[in-house]
Amino acid sequence: PVMTSSTIDQLVGAEVFLKCENMQKAGAFKFRGAYNTVSQLSDEEKERGVIAHSSGNHAQALALAASLLGVRATIVMPKNSPQVKVDATRGYGADVVFCENSVESRVEVAANLIEEHHFTLVHPYNDERIVAGAGTAALELFEEIEDLGLVFAPVGGGGLVSGTAITTKSLKPSAKVIAVEPENADDAYRSFREGRILPSVNPNTFADGLRTQLGEVTFDIIMKHVDDIMTVSEGEILDAMRLLWERAKLVVEPSGAVSLAGVLNMRNSLEKERVGVIISGGNIDLRGFFESLLK
Repeated sequence: PVMTSSTIDQLVGAEVFLKCENMQKAGAFKFRGAYNTVSQLSDEEKERGVIAHSSGNHAQALALAASLLGVRATIVMPKNSPQVKVDATRGYGADVVFCENSVESRVEVAANLIEEHHFTLVHPYNDERIVAGAGTAALELFEEIEDLGLVFAPVGGGGLVSGTAITTKSLKPSAKVIAVEPENADDAYRSFREGRILPSVNPNTFADGLRTQLGEVTFDIIMKHVDDIMTVSEGEILDAMRLLWERAKLVVEPSGAVSLAGVLNMRNSLEKERVGVIISGGNIDLRGFFESLLK
């Protein structure tokens, strides 16, 4: 759904429309691309089973999509993945294989499993089918809300903001697309300015879904269709997350709050605008919070 908050509108001085992908199947926008991709695989590719490497939301999305389509799924996850995402991935029926906490380790472990078992790789973001699926979130936003002047979306691997940008520029070329990234994981910001993909080096952000780097497919789309990439601090992400929880009553994970953090950061230049915000997901481990209530 698309939701609004009078408190957020007043803070920003603009009309802000929240596209709530935290309410999507598997709790994040990732289900769109995963289902779109698996549904287009050949019978032979489905028979081999699918594999992905992911810190969480793509893992759950692919596990659910594969389950719904009767396909076996294996997911390579970093050891520091949130337990709630690991449990959910297994709950959807996927096999989970752990790797070290780096992009290189994810890729290496997945490649070894593909060589051994001939799985079909479903990349978390560097695939046009994934991008196309992700872009349907912005399509629904524009179908419901007219005359948006700007659209904000988080950027990690770039699948969501790539799809968002293609949709936005197709439906309203004058609207600006702003990608938002944690400053502690700013490889997309640096890559955008350098004009080439730069590696993600020891990303240290609690927005765990954004601790990855751009792919060639998504980088090309971003360079053509995204107007700017900005960064926000961990404190700004936390403030946006708290605002969504307290005022909009939305359970949003840190990665999902990054786009609103960008809006709040830019609020002095957004007066009287109509702003779309993609809230990318809501898969957060609440066990620690609830356990603290018992102490």
